Amino acid sequence: MTKLVLADGTTFTGKSFGAVVNSSGEVVFNTGMVGYPESLTDPSYRGQILVLTYPLIGNYGVPALEKDAHGIPLFFESDEMQIRGLVVSEYSENYSHWQAKQSLGKWMKANNIPGITGIDTRALTQKLRQHGVLLGQIVQDKNKPLKKIPDPNDGNLVATVSIKKPVVYKSGKKRIVIIDCGMKNNILRSFLRRNITVIRVPWNYDFLRSDFKFDGVFISNGPGDPAILHETHDIVRRCFEKNTPTFGICLGIQIMAIAAGAKTYKLKYGHRSQNQPCTDLFTKRCYLTSQNHGFAVDAKTLPKQWVPWLVNENDKTIEGIRHKTKPFLAVQFHPEAAPGPTDTSFLFDEFIKLL
Repeated sequence: MTKLVLADGTTFTGKSFGAVVNSSGEVVFNTGMVGYPESLTDPSYRGQILVLTYPLIGNYGVPALEKDAHGIPLFFESDEMQIRGLVVSEYSENYSHWQAKQSLGKWMKANNIPGITGIDTRALTQKLRQHGVLLGQIVQDKNKPLKKIPDPNDGNLVATVSIKKPVVYKSGKKRIVIIDCGMKNNILRSFLRRNITVIRVPWNYDFLRSDFKFDGVFISNGPGDPAILHETHDIVRRCFEKNTPTFGICLGIQIMAIAAGAKTYKLKYGHRSQNQPCTDLFTKRCYLTSQNHGFAVDAKTLPKQWVPWLVNENDKTIEGIRHKTKPFLAVQFHPEAAPGPTDTSFLFDEFIKLL
């Protein structure tokens, strides 16, 4: 038998699938019904044990690692699995889908990621909602749990998922720099699909002192605490000083807010789902959004020239900010979805108009 042991001593017992190894991380939950190949490869989950609340997982298998003309995987959000462990109520080894090439368990085993099935994920999710996210560990049969679980947020998770040197994806005449803090592949696809040439750089690469020519800057999603990314804050702050059109998504909004002078804080259990309702405070229109984040911008700390743009209807947290007069805007959710609704994909077009 395999156990999920939380930092407060709570223990759930189930069966193992995937890799038969021990693992530890921050235990978080996602309420999406579909999209585990995308979620498990999302770099924003780096350092986390993911609990999926939908009861049956694995029934449509995993697609092949096919790539497009730019070398970007067609069905995954990065080149590798990012989670540290997976927790489900019922795992299905048998799968059926016309694109499926292997089972979820076989894929996880190849990536050395453990899973646990057969536990009460409803009770576990309720505990995380009431207490807040907890550190935890998956412990295989007869192995002893760690006395102290290391907190992945103590380190720089962004540095582990960002690229190591600049890469250029040639497309149209307009050119943007993407600060890769753990970017999802569908963000890259979204720009290339719109005929935008992308200069992808590491999280701390000072492109402002490089020979790259560009029309705008984009800051990607990514894992961990935005407050520790001091080098990125400084680069974005200088982009503001140059009035460079700047757009951020997820971790990107938090980095932009800090660079502008605001503060961020950690949410009790975060937003990880495909159905978060967000209202545009200017048009009053509500959008359904896909989200995956554990931190948020503190609206009370925004400088006077910045305004809240969108708000989450569930808990009233900030989902978008923009500058009153300059071409700076950012959202907390994922307009590129993958998986999830595409209601807000037009935001890429809004940014491109500013270039």
